[in-house]
Amino acid sequence: MSLKKYKTVLSGETFETEYEINKSKFIAHVKQVEDEEEAKTFLQQLKKKYFDATHNCSAWVLGVDGGKQKSNDDGEPGGTAGNPILETIKKNDLVNVIVVVTRYFGGIKLGAGGLIRAYSHTAALGLSASKIVTMTPMQRLSITVNYNLFANVENWIRNKNITVENKDYTDNVTISLLLLPEEVETRLTELKDLTSANFSNKLEEEILVAIETKERDD
Repeated sequence: MSLKKYKTVLSGETFETEYEINKSKFIAHVKQVEDEEEAKTFLQQLKKKYFDATHNCSAWVLGVDGGKQKSNDDGEPGGTAGNPILETIKKNDLVNVIVVVTRYFGGIKLGAGGLIRAYSHTAALGLSASKIVTMTPMQRLSITVNYNLFANVENWIRNKNITVENKDYTDNVTISLLLLPEEVETRLTELKDLTSANFSNKLEEEILVAIETKERDD
């Protein structure tokens, strides 16, 4: 089954921002998560860190198609915190991501509308501070050429802006390339012309590659 493209935040990092309104401080944390257990673990870590906060509200969207969604108001009036965070994630078309917004109450009530705006805005700030990536299906293609053709092949790779995953120098040179699935045939045809068909190749499995994008809907 072919892999599907999706947008998320960069793996392995936690992105944090703060927002203050009417003396209440809101802190957003954004992280990529692969499943519900990982999301719950991250939420519990933040609840432990901000044990003295008034609320730790959260939402996550999981699965390539965004099929698993959950939000939690953590004591705020129903629908004023978790759902606005969730809608902000969905508005940005992101999956496999959790957003936690911690609130320290400053003594001035914001009202339901004010809370919705504050949690939405804080979540949006957190996503704006995050590195958004598109997990893109790429086809691994290994090609093997002899050394007298290597310089020409390297120039071709450079000119076509092809991503090289690995090079192996033995009796010949084997280069592992990452290509969009739809461009494989074109690249093979170009290689045949370039080398007079003096190369061998092997198509390997598709993988998902994180490609950073600046596209957001804040």
